[in-house]
Parts: sequence; C-alpha cells; structure tokens
Amino acid sequence: MPELFDRVDALIASRAVLPPPAERKRLRQAHGFTLDEVAEALQVRRATVSAWESGKTEPRPPERDAYARLLSKLLEIYPANSSATTLVHDTAAPATLASTPAPAPETRTLSTAPASEAAPTAVSENTEPRPTTTAASAAASRPARLTSPSSTSRRPAARKAAPETPASADPRFANGPLAVVDVNDNGHLLAYCVGGLVLDVPAKSIPALVDWTLKEARLGQPKLSGPGKDADPLIVLTEAALQRYGLPVALTDEEKLAGRIPEGHKVIKQLARADWKLTKRGFGPWARIYRPAQGSERNCVQLCIPSWHALDSRHWGEAAQLPAAELARLLGVYASRVMTPRGSTAVTGLELMTALHPPTYAVRDEATGRFRKADSKNPGSLGEHPVDCAPCEAPDGHPLLNDLPRFHVRGPAEKLLEEAYDWARPLTDDECMRRNLVGIDVNMAFAAGANGLIVGLGEPTHVKQPVFDPKLPGSWLVDLSHVDLSRVKVAKDKWTDLDAGLLPSPFTPKGERPEGPAWYATPTVAYAVELGYDVAPLEAYVRYDNGRYLDAWYNRLRDAYLATMADLGVDADLTPANFLAAMDGYKDRDPELAIVVSAIKATVKGGLGKLRERPRGEGWKPGQPWRALSRPTWRPDIRAAVISRTRINLHRKIVKHAAFTGHYPVAILSDCVVYASNGPTPLDFLPYRDGKPLPGGFKLGINPGLVKHEGTQSVLWGEEIRERFNAPELNLARYIKDGTVTDIDNGE
Repeated sequence: MPELFDRVDALIASRAVLPPPAERKRLRQAHGFTLDEVAEALQVRRATVSAWESGKTEPRPPERDAYARLLSKLLEIYPANSSATTLVHDTAAPATLASTPAPAPETRTLSTAPASEAAPTAVSENTEPRPTTTAASAAASRPARLTSPSSTSRRPAARKAAPETPASADPRFANGPLAVVDVNDNGHLLAYCVGGLVLDVPAKSIPALVDWTLKEARLGQPKLSGPGKDADPLIVLTEAALQRYGLPVALTDEEKLAGRIPEGHKVIKQLARADWKLTKRGFGPWARIYRPAQGSERNCVQLCIPSWHALDSRHWGEAAQLPAAELARLLGVYASRVMTPRGSTAVTGLELMTALHPPTYAVRDEATGRFRKADSKNPGSLGEHPVDCAPCEAPDGHPLLNDLPRFHVRGPAEKLLEEAYDWARPLTDDECMRRNLVGIDVNMAFAAGANGLIVGLGEPTHVKQPVFDPKLPGSWLVDLSHVDLSRVKVAKDKWTDLDAGLLPSPFTPKGERPEGPAWYATPTVAYAVELGYDVAPLEAYVRYDNGRYLDAWYNRLRDAYLATMADLGVDADLTPANFLAAMDGYKDRDPELAIVVSAIKATVKGGLGKLRERPRGEGWKPGQPWRALSRPTWRPDIRAAVISRTRINLHRKIVKHAAFTGHYPVAILSDCVVYASNGPTPLDFLPYRDGKPLPGGFKLGINPGLVKHEGTQSVLWGEEIRERFNAPELNLARYIKDGTVTDIDNGE
C-alpha cells in the first residue's frame, strides 16, 4: 500500500499547478533571485530554468513539484496585482526603435494619489507586500494637468526624438522614474516625463518642488530586488528652471572645486526652514534632498543639474544640451534598462550592485507578527558594514600600511597589482611586409570578466603555505616566473609550442615576465595551472564567505547594452560580415541612443573602479581613512579579481589564436588588441571556417566578450609615428581607432 500511495503522490506532483511563464519570471525577479540561484536550488541547468520562464519547456517531476513549491511561496509574498497591470498611463507609447518619434499627448487631466496613499507604510526594509492604489483613491487626490509638448516646448526638438520607454506598471510610479523640469515660452514650469508625458508644475520654490514630486508627481521606480528599496524620483533642472528657482546657472570655480553651492545660499535656507535635509555632499550637481524615514516611508528626491556638469560629457556626450523632452526620454531609457541615475555613471554602477543585492532583509517577528530587520545580512550581499582588506590589497596611503617606513615603495611581493594590459612590441620583419594594422576590441570586456566570477563576500583569512584552490577567491603570494609561454597547454593535456618573445606575460599589466614571488588574484594563478604548470603559494588571504555577487549586475547591464544596440540596428544574431556592416556608423543612426550605450559602458567601468575609490581631497593625508572606506562596497579585492579575469580571458584568446594561425598581437591596451594583417578588416585575420570561429578564440559579435572592429591603419603609419616619437614600443593600440596620436587613454 505505501508504494501505491507513493505512485499517487508522484502522479499529483507530475501535474503540480504552475503559474504562466511570464509570472514565473516576475516572481523570481521580485525576490531578487538570479536564474543561477534557482537552478542551483533545483539542481538543474540555468538554461533549463530560462526555458521554463519563456514557456519553451515545462518542468517534469521531481523538479516540477519543487519548482511549484518555490513559486507558490513567492506568490504569497508578491501576489499578482491586476490593477498594477491595468493602471498603466495611457499617454505613454510602448518601447519602439529610436527612429520612431514620440506621440504628442492630448491635453487632459490625470488624477494622481499623494505619496502617502500610493505607498502605504510597510516594514523597515520594504519587504512586506503593499496594497496598490485603487482608481477611486487616485481620483480623490489633487489632479495634475497634462500639456502637449508640441505646443509648449521652449526649444524645437533636435534631430530625431530619443527612444520611447513604457510607463511604469506600478501605479505609484505611473509617470515613470524621472522628469525634466523646464520653462516654456509662456513662462510656465513644466515637467517632461518619459513617454511624451508633460505635467504642469505648480511649485514656486525648491522645497515646494520636492513636496510636489513626492505627493503628486507619481515619479519613481520599483525596487530591483525583493528585499530592496524603491528608487527615489529624479528631477532634472534645466537652466531656465534654475533661474526660476533662484539657483545659479553655472558654478563658480570655487564652487566647482567644492562640488556644491555655499551653505548660506538662500535655497539651502529655504530647505532648512521646511525641515528638508541634504546629504554630506551638499547641494551640488547631484543633490539628494530628504527627511528622515518614518518606518518604511521614504521621503527623498534626487536632483540632477546638467549645467553644473552632472552629466559628464565623456560618458553622456551632448545630453546636457538636449531639449527637455529629449533629455527625459534619453534618461528614461537608461533608467528603465539600468536604474534611475544616482549620480555619475560610476556612482550608479556601484549603487546598482547594492540595489540587486540589498545588505539586509526583513523577517516576521513570531511574537508580534510584525516585520523587523533580520539579525544576519542578506545572503549573497556584502552586508551593512565594511570589512578590512588584506594588507597586500590596500592601496598606498591606506591606514593598514601605517607601519611601513616613510617613502617606502612596495614591490610585487608586497602589493597586489592586477591591472589591465598596456603592452606593445616592435613589428617583426614579416609583419612589416603586411599592409595593415587592425584593431579589435572586446565588447563590455570587464562586464564579461565579472560574469560567473566567484568573489569574496566577507573578510579575508590569512593562510600560510596554502594549497591553491581555483574556486576560492583571494590574493595569493606565489612565484610564477617558471611559467614558460614557449610551451603551454592550449587544449586539455595537449602541449603547444609558441614564440614566447612575441607574447605578453599573462601575469603582469606591462606583459613582463615575473621575476619572483608576487601577489595575484585567484583567476591569474588558476590560469598558470591551466597552462600546465604547478604552483606553490607561500601565503594567501582567502575568503571562505563567497559567491557570484556580480552575476545579477552583469546580467542587467548586458541586457541593457544588447537591447540598446539592437535599437541601433546591431543584433546579437548577425553573421560576422553583417555585424561589421551594422557596426559601421551605428552611432549616427540615433546619436541620443548612442549616448545611452556610452553611459551603459561607463557604468560598468566606473562601478568597478568605485570598488577601490581613492581619496578625493577633503584634506586627506596618507595613513588617514577616507570617506569611501566606510562603505561595504569598498572592496579592492573584487575589483582586482574582475580585472584579473578580464586580462586572463583576453590572453587565453590570444594564445588560442597564435597556436592556430601563427599570428601574434603587436599591441594591447586594456581590451583592444592590434594585429598586422594583409587585409583591412578583422575577417582578414580571424580564422572563420564555414562561418564558425576558432573555438575559444576571438569571435565577432555584439555580446559581451565577443569582439568588434576598433580601427585600421597602415603598417607605414605605425612605423612612422614610432620613428617620429623615437619609441619602438609605442603602444599603437592607443591610437588605432582614428590614427590621431594623443596622450589621452580612455581604455576603449
């Protein structure tokens, strides 16, 4: 009889009720789970879970019952909300290609609920399910009038309209994540939102603008992870709006240096009288205005002031000069695909890590039935409190190094030096006979380096004479000078002879062969083992608390990049020849959308750079702590691991290419590699057979980790500039893009 019962149970499990595929994905993302985390819990492949969510396949026992149980638990926390899917703002067009102009909405009235109604009090960590605003409660609030931008825009639209973004499905944020406040020709203050929506702004002062934003504007963005917090609304102020609110159009040199206007400014006094506060960075290009939270109720508005250089032209191009409507759409695309900007692209990149892995979470108190903050950190996060780095990971001037003699210069055996490549060599006689120098560039190289990388989540543990473990993140003191690139394993257990004199060492940024023990991150040491050589670390700082912290960060930025490039006509499934053709002049198809691509890439590099942010003035002296050290996200070990893996990924492809073709790079700068070639395009030297690339080698395409054409110059050009500067090893990768020789190195 028990066996009969077991068969009945199995039959029931085989038909376990599952929500629709789209709902499965919603529930997973609502709690901040990655595909990898769900796959690991159910002991299936990542692609299997993805197929379940897309509806391509259905789970079968025994996984089906476990999957149904997971989804039912998540559904209890994040119930399906019919109103949230029907109260979408009716003036916002669906996402379209950038070439489609924004529709001009008709003039009408939109009912908006006050923030207190739209976001009822939940728990301190925003994890308790919240009821959504009903149509009746929304109608009872003060209306905000919609105005047609075609009749009120102060300046004509430049070139094409920036791309559209859909309105938020969350009624609390029905008008999108942000608005650009401007003054029209009639002197009216207007808020340009995403989707072509324009609102009248009744606020006559900055404190009143903050109140209006929180109570009536219905701006903001839902949280990216279950235990996380909703994004604060972003208000962008044009020059005309600054004048209307009594703020300077531009900062003085002294104010630029301080990064803020003086504390005695009248607007700051107005905010103080209204009980609004500013963060420590004051009222600057990215100002945060807030009141202390009441329970889970957050009262905070982010200001962005482009004329104060909030939008760095190196990453945002000419965005600061765009008309208000176009700027709103451009920033709206970035916000919907990455997150609402919180500052520079670097700051936003770091904030995105925290938004996807919040440091804390809420648990229900069994005694009171209420939610409270858990005693432990959120699993997979970096927690609330900073941890000390290992001494070898500390940059010069760090308090951990106070015992070192003054003016002491640390060498490789004292300091972890994982940086990107800057290497070049003279051309061989054979290479001089070829016509061209062709540069290829790895797409989103550092993002690809972060994908799947196991990094430390907690503090390091010092170990003497450790046995190397390639799955254990940390910093290792080991001698790799015995690794000989003239004979390495390119494939498993297959030794290959190479010309080591034409290759950079994978272990140093300058490509020089190490001369003795040095500190390396785990991916670098693992690569030495992969090449066929034994390693014997002398000591290490390892992190037993670890995980794939950057996976969700990578996935979101990858998806943002691919979606935006697809809007520009560069799809992920193009053939190599069609891909090169599509990349030719892609920025000219929609310059505003190209700005979004630039900002996404800057978010990757800047966010990783912030993991080891250095002192920024403020009277800092060597040996003293600086502000960034107080962040849990100040983690130089994670930055080092990503750079190490990125450099190793590139070297692996170079070695595969050399072993198969006999061709070697002549220069490498960060993620750009230059080869001598008889033809002018990458297809002239990349070994494609029947449209398929060399396994493990370079592959043309738009996905992160694949390569694109960076630029082509003649061999004569390369030899001429090296002779002109009397520099036989001048790094030609720095200038390959357009042939212009400068001292600027942007790593692209």
